[in-house]
Amino acid sequence: MTDKQRHDAGMTVRRQVLGDAHVDRAVANTDEFTADFQNLITRYAWGEIWTRDGLDRRTRSCITLAVLAALHHDEELAMHVRAARRNGLTPDEIGEVLLQVAVYAGVPAANRAFKVAQATLRQETE
Repeated sequence: MTDKQRHDAGMTVRRQVLGDAHVDRAVANTDEFTADFQNLITRYAWGEIWTRDGLDRRTRSCITLAVLAALHHDEELAMHVRAARRNGLTPDEIGEVLLQVAVYAGVPAANRAFKVAQATLRQETE
């Protein structure tokens, strides 16, 4: 697959998972300084990893939520809570992922992640 094909495939999946509004904002905010980074994440995160057949998107979302929660990447976690909902996870399933985080990454990490997820899920109902 060429870089262009990988980028195009990545952009398709990125839009499906994160939504057009989010991706449109990211593209609109891209400038000379961030262009290479945007290209990198579109080609590799979205075009290489999220397009693979080995795991479905729900499973990839679960893994992503757990890693982001464990690493305290709250802004990315909120974005991926929304993505997980787009990928079919229920709020209860998101909670189960975060309970798993509590055991393996620590209660403080899960506590923080539950706060982020709770606020993000509340926005969904407003």
